[in-house]
Amino acid sequence: MISFKNVSFAYKKGEALLSDINFELRKGNVYGILGLNGAGKTTLLNLATGMLFPESGSCQFNGEEVRNRTPKILRELFIVPEQFDLPKLSGEKYTKIHQPFYPKFVESVLHEILTIFEVDFSKKLSELSYGQRKKFLIAFSIASNARMLFFDEPTNGLDIPSKSQFRKVIASLDLEDRSILISTHQVRDLGMMLDHIIVIKEGTIVFNQSVEKVTQNLKFKKIEGEHSDEYIYGERTLGGVNAILPATNGDNSELDLDMELLFNGIIQKTDTINKQFGGVIS
Repeated sequence: MISFKNVSFAYKKGEALLSDINFELRKGNVYGILGLNGAGKTTLLNLATGMLFPESGSCQFNGEEVRNRTPKILRELFIVPEQFDLPKLSGEKYTKIHQPFYPKFVESVLHEILTIFEVDFSKKLSELSYGQRKKFLIAFSIASNARMLFFDEPTNGLDIPSKSQFRKVIASLDLEDRSILISTHQVRDLGMMLDHIIVIKEGTIVFNQSVEKVTQNLKFKKIEGEHSDEYIYGERTLGGVNAILPATNGDNSELDLDMELLFNGIIQKTDTINKQFGGVIS
């Protein structure tokens, strides 16, 4: 569906923000682009949706350059940015104006999700809180039936119940012919939703693996005591260390896959973690 081939991008000449980015998004998956603030996550999403153009390389949707921004491409891509403005219109009026841009739009899905999110469809969007506006836009994006959905820090501005609602809505979607890319630094909020993990660090992809491969190659365990040479990466906690270790014979983790621990390990010990996957990033 979406492919990045040797993509580089800079806002200022000579200061590359993204360098030699290569990866592919395939249908049927929820991908996570994880990275610290300023790593280039939002820029990457803007390149994927044609709002920015690569300085070099190619970004394509089903073989066509996204930068062409043809109606055929744009009706299949929907981005919910972290920061956005919505007009002083009711949700109903907004939908009537924008629905025609998405030929596969299903209004009943919009109403169903807005009911789950407890968002009043009749109110002016400008009168809603930031979190309510974001939930409206998330609901609209899903109802659009675009094949690629992009969410940039979707849980920012959402309270704890709303974060749970968001996770449940995404988990309920039929992704047979669709994919979702979520950009976030809030790994704890979204980690268990993901099928595939991509980590970006200082403008380059440093990790790109499916969750299945992660659980085949790594295990997460609490180790008693102060120190052990057996773990790849560890963080001290009360009574021991929460650690990442090599998996042996496909054994199960004593702890569930700890996405936050994994992310911290990738950021701090990139090469060591990748060695568990044969030194191959993707």
